[in-house]
Amino acid sequence: MAEIVLVPGFWLGAWAWDEVTPALRAAGHDVYPLTLTGLADRAAEATPDVDVSTHTDDIIRLVEDNGLREVVLVGHSGANQPVTGAADRIPERIARVVYVDAGPLPAGMALIEFNEPRKQEEWRKQVAEQGDGWQLPVPPFDPAADPDNLAGLTGEQLAHIVKLATPQPFATATRPLDRPTPPPDTPCSVIASTFTPEQVRMLADSGNPVFTPMAAMDLLHLPTGHWPMFSRPIELASLLDEIAR
Repeated sequence: MAEIVLVPGFWLGAWAWDEVTPALRAAGHDVYPLTLTGLADRAAEATPDVDVSTHTDDIIRLVEDNGLREVVLVGHSGANQPVTGAADRIPERIARVVYVDAGPLPAGMALIEFNEPRKQEEWRKQVAEQGDGWQLPVPPFDPAADPDNLAGLTGEQLAHIVKLATPQPFATATRPLDRPTPPPDTPCSVIASTFTPEQVRMLADSGNPVFTPMAAMDLLHLPTGHWPMFSRPIELASLLDEIAR
């Protein structure tokens, strides 16, 4: 059985894994869902200085304080940066990194740069007008405006997410991750939900620098929206169990 650390993406806390964690523990794994600095029950710790390095430190602290080794480190969406950073810094403790509907970004690339210019401008405007200049507000989670990413979610689930989600320290999106050259050769998997393994390979073949490293990873497909821990938690847990074994 494995030691599995679950890291939520933007706006979420450890609560995002509430339906995944019991299924993994029932399968015999030791599971550690993590709330990152400045989010959810740690919202009071939010400051303008909370960035990717802060969240990388959070993961490393959890692993080291619990004496974990051979860790399966799972990062959803925007957590791709800190899980990559943690795997870079403590490779001797990480057995595998699993990216959930995400992948590692090229060295020196901030997460905001993965978005189209229009979305980048929207985020910066929201931060300036609603986030005191340093917090990214919780999105409306409106399925009419974002049907693909919110696919599979019920009205009750959407309301639950909106109720518990908290603003994201914006520096986690605007500051890039410093990576060693070359990075450690840690095994990686991708559980793709809003894109397919075939699309990853096609984009990699076109020379896309984001998808090129992903094409060499173990690619699995869980077709649903961008939030599979809510829309298909049992299936997600089953895939993580399979990967961990």
